[in-house]
Amino acid sequence: LVGLVTALLRMSRSFAGRALATTYLELVRNTPLLVQLYLFYFVLAPIIGIDRFTTGVLCLTFYEATFVAEIIRAGIQSVDRGQWEASSAVGLDRFDTYRYVVLPQAVPLMLPPLTGQIVNLIKHSAVVSVIAVADLTTEGRNLIADTFMSFEVWFTVAGMYLVLTLTLSAFVSWLEHRTRVRS
Repeated sequence: LVGLVTALLRMSRSFAGRALATTYLELVRNTPLLVQLYLFYFVLAPIIGIDRFTTGVLCLTFYEATFVAEIIRAGIQSVDRGQWEASSAVGLDRFDTYRYVVLPQAVPLMLPPLTGQIVNLIKHSAVVSVIAVADLTTEGRNLIADTFMSFEVWFTVAGMYLVLTLTLSAFVSWLEHRTRVRS
């Protein structure tokens, strides 16, 4: 949702909207996730009064949304200008143009990079372990501390991430094929 709003602001006719979206995108994309996580955890969380888990979720949301916004923007802008003009010529308003003309063409193009971004989100979720949010990495470290079986635990954790991301990729490949067949 944050990515969609940012993409729409970036493409808006409003100078303020474009400037706000561009500033957000450039600031977040050009700083490391770990630095942002520390800023969220040590600066923002105490001010707002949110817990570690919420801090991690917010940080990952705002970080990943910048990449999603650019994927959505690129997908929408990949639709030929003539399609926009034709929808205007037949009397479609902006919402209907997006709904019936633009998105049916743009979404299949957006699926592969969005899948890659979701896989990145899953992998980046391991970074939140630095603020003691329980995830696979944290649980792996706890298990190693109890059992001293580091190789076995890390291979299992890596295998779990691999199964998760491969399952997601297979699902999206199926969805992509199904979308391609229908259109």
